[in-house]
Amino acid sequence: MTGPGPGPCLAPPAGRPPWDLVLLDRDGTLNERVDGYVDHPDRLRMLPGAASAVRRLNEAGCRVVLVTNQRGLATGRLSWGAYEEVTARLHAELAAKGAHLDRVELCPHEEGTCDCRKPRDGLFLRALAAAPWADPRRCAMIGDMPSDVHPARGLGMRGLLLGEDAEDLVAAVDELLSS
Repeated sequence: MTGPGPGPCLAPPAGRPPWDLVLLDRDGTLNERVDGYVDHPDRLRMLPGAASAVRRLNEAGCRVVLVTNQRGLATGRLSWGAYEEVTARLHAELAAKGAHLDRVELCPHEEGTCDCRKPRDGLFLRALAAAPWADPRRCAMIGDMPSDVHPARGLGMRGLLLGEDAEDLVAAVDELLSS
């Protein structure tokens, strides 16, 4: 799913993975943060080791969900077409390393106009609703901003803040898979 609204439910993983869901922020976590918006596929530059870290989560049986604020859609500084092209590039970059996202939860709204924009918990609640079998205590969020991990922690999920709890996504995944 790449837009807001309901989508198909996630199938429960086979067996008992270390985490039911691992939620990931996009900009600054999977790819480099840029000035303005990642408004063209050529501006999406994956961070070193990010795709391999996602692959390790996939191989461990965790369902991986992207949770991303994209305010530029509300302001008109990012078109839906550009967002879709960037998202397609993200999926392709991950696939080239044998990784995938199981779901994308997006907030396309202006600040203060919705319940889904991080640091509110709407994106997290949508991810949990799509995985009714998931236990929030067995879910984790990795992001580079306090607003990424705050809602997760409020819902009983583990939150790993890059630069504070782990150096980067690779180290955060190492931490999750070893705990």
